[in-house]
Amino acid sequence: MTTSSTAAPAGTGAVQYDGAARRDSARTPRAARFDWLWAALLTFAVSCVGIGGAQPWRDELASWNAASRETGDLIGMLGRVDAVSGLYYLLLHGWISVFGDSEAMLRIPSALAMAGAAAFVVLTARTLFDRRTAVFSGLLFALLPAVSRYGQEARSYAFVVLAVAAATWLLVRALERPTPRRWAPYALAVAAAGLFHIVSLLFLLPHALIVVARWWSDRRGRTVVSFAVTTAVALVPVIPLVLLGQRQVGRQISWIKTPQLRSVADLWDSLFGSPVVALGIATAALLPLAWNRARRPAVELLLVAAVPIGAAWIVSQGTTSYFMDRYLLFTLPAWALLAGAGLAALRPRPAGVAGLAALIVLGLPDQRQLRTEMVRVGTDGEAAAEVIAQGYRPGDGFVPVRGADRVFMIDFQVEYFLPERVKLRDVFAQRSAVAGDDLFPVECEQPVQCLGTTERVWVVTWSGTKNPYHKLPEEQAAALSAHYKVVETKNVRGLQVSLAERTR
Repeated sequence: MTTSSTAAPAGTGAVQYDGAARRDSARTPRAARFDWLWAALLTFAVSCVGIGGAQPWRDELASWNAASRETGDLIGMLGRVDAVSGLYYLLLHGWISVFGDSEAMLRIPSALAMAGAAAFVVLTARTLFDRRTAVFSGLLFALLPAVSRYGQEARSYAFVVLAVAAATWLLVRALERPTPRRWAPYALAVAAAGLFHIVSLLFLLPHALIVVARWWSDRRGRTVVSFAVTTAVALVPVIPLVLLGQRQVGRQISWIKTPQLRSVADLWDSLFGSPVVALGIATAALLPLAWNRARRPAVELLLVAAVPIGAAWIVSQGTTSYFMDRYLLFTLPAWALLAGAGLAALRPRPAGVAGLAALIVLGLPDQRQLRTEMVRVGTDGEAAAEVIAQGYRPGDGFVPVRGADRVFMIDFQVEYFLPERVKLRDVFAQRSAVAGDDLFPVECEQPVQCLGTTERVWVVTWSGTKNPYHKLPEEQAAALSAHYKVVETKNVRGLQVSLAERTR
């Protein structure tokens, strides 16, 4: 950063550069230097509210299924599918081996990652602006509905937010004093972001623009070269993942539609987890652009926040679309920083406090809604598993709806809640998912043969019909109809559980 000889008036939200920032730091009460800690603790606490309440939805069940495998089996699976989530699966594998796989334990790592991201939001705000902005930004980030939503989800997105938030702060520090000791941790953050989710590497575009703009302004040293070399080194471990991910992309995200212009508005609302909060953030984020002394850091943060969204939209016009709110969640720290800076600079000061309070209060209904089970999953796998457990006999078979509907992972949802004593045989699985190094089993081509001598079969499919074999592949339904008679059917939310016994 360039050096400013005049410190900005306290609370104006204007940026304080090297010399002024150091003087401000010297005058800062010792407790204020730990603002990052309270922001992290607050974010963790908010994310943990109701963290074990909702049943896992299908993406979380995929995480559980993968992370529950032996390490060798997990690595074998990643060679065929879901390699882009490999680092997260390995991390979760180690975690649940120590702490178990309850709903809360599956999600706690994400809450910790969001807490870490909050710390970097505060550190970045303090570096670019002042303590008031840091406090506002930390509070705003911690209480965004989307932050707590993904802070209690067993997926990699919170870790991506953490890595990008860390990379942004580390870039600011490296540009202040471009030494190898400051570029090295930036390289680690970039590598982590790419390994947790390839799409997040779009943040390198605004970072590159910031570096070039800073160098063009002061022609200081070899900043551009240092950034380029650091980024190249950071991307070395990511390149194999990119190549492997490209081979798997057809199975992973082929269902995402090519975005239209109106898709930007839809993404904006869902990105924050609340349309009302999204509107408030958009308004507050524009305020810092009006200040002469704060314009440069505001523009830089706007680049970090907006450029990845625009780039994802453009890239998604090709053969594969990446335009999804959770894939771009890593822009939230920059948006929170911009909005926090805007609110912190409002005069009189109570106006900024009122604006912050209003955004938080307006987001409360969405905070509550996002924690409800129905938002995540419309089927009650726990109740279905309870029905099976109550009537279970050793040797029973299991037929979950799969076929074209396997992406809904009804089998995983039921299996997750089955007690250890219940050992069902997946009768139409010719080859298990683990044996096939895949997320899903290979189903029988000749279902009648796979039934074998199984006396009883538990069939779980969609509710809302009298057909106990609704949505099963035609060959499977025919085999069951020919050799079994349904003796019991129970409906739970979204699912139908039927017990079929072999006819003599």
